Amino acid sequence: MNQTRIKIIIPYFGHWPEWINLFLQSCAYNADIDWLFYTDCGEPEVRPANTEFITIRFVDYKKQVSEKLQIDFSQAEPYKLCDLKPAYGYLHQDQLEGYDFWGFGDIDVIYGQIHKFITSDILSKYQLISTHKQRISGHFCLLKNNRQICTAFQQIPNWQQLLENSQHLGIDESKFTKVFMPHRKHPHWLKYVYGLFNPLWRNNYFVEQYSTILSPFPWLNGRKNHPQQWQWHRGTLTNYSDGEREFMYLHFMNWKSALWLDKSHGDKAAWEGLQTLVHFDSETEKNSWTISPTGFHLTE
Repeated sequence: MNQTRIKIIIPYFGHWPEWINLFLQSCAYNADIDWLFYTDCGEPEVRPANTEFITIRFVDYKKQVSEKLQIDFSQAEPYKLCDLKPAYGYLHQDQLEGYDFWGFGDIDVIYGQIHKFITSDILSKYQLISTHKQRISGHFCLLKNNRQICTAFQQIPNWQQLLENSQHLGIDESKFTKVFMPHRKHPHWLKYVYGLFNPLWRNNYFVEQYSTILSPFPWLNGRKNHPQQWQWHRGTLTNYSDGEREFMYLHFMNWKSALWLDKSHGDKAAWEGLQTLVHFDSETEKNSWTISPTGFHLTE
């Protein structure tokens, strides 16, 4: 993986969440990946060497999007940027020179050791890498940096109208998935045959990484008893339920928002009160903490 250059693009506007320093610290322990932020939030206290922040007003960013895609994106709210994710490689091609892959993701995640799950062998074989089995994962996805993949979003029917619609439509997951896996419910051999006729339908890596707690899908043991206690220790992410097994990242969206919460867990978001480590002290190596429904807690 060290020979493959990867840049993840994240436009984010408004205010940084309280856990931003911890998110960035988990980025720092993945030094072979770069993160690029377009933001009006200012630079956070923790700024790892593999992160870059471009300051821009949201209204100006929307203007650039409108001009580049020849659409009217002026009415979009920040959450609408989720629908724009499939177009990041096209929109920001000037920032991707020399990179083999580009990606999109969220910041309500904590990364483990990404290279243990996305190896150099995987990167050499596939053009799209998702962390879900049946769909593109909006919270983390890598795509080959070539024209065919960077313009693949244009294969979405009526993509201009969908992006001009100010409502969030889930384009990054539902509709973008169909561009690369339109026959996802078919047997593997049949999908292979389909792939012979369309290069976008082959060489795609859809593997479940069990990243999102309290989702409607079972955990790796086949049950819906998702782990409630996690630990991040100097770049390694584990939980208290699965022994020493490491995980690629934790997507804790459902601990802070009821928007996508599996209703079998109740209608109320689980995150009761966030205790953040705002003044992260990297010099004294205080970089081990737990993550649970009550927030982040220092462990050493």
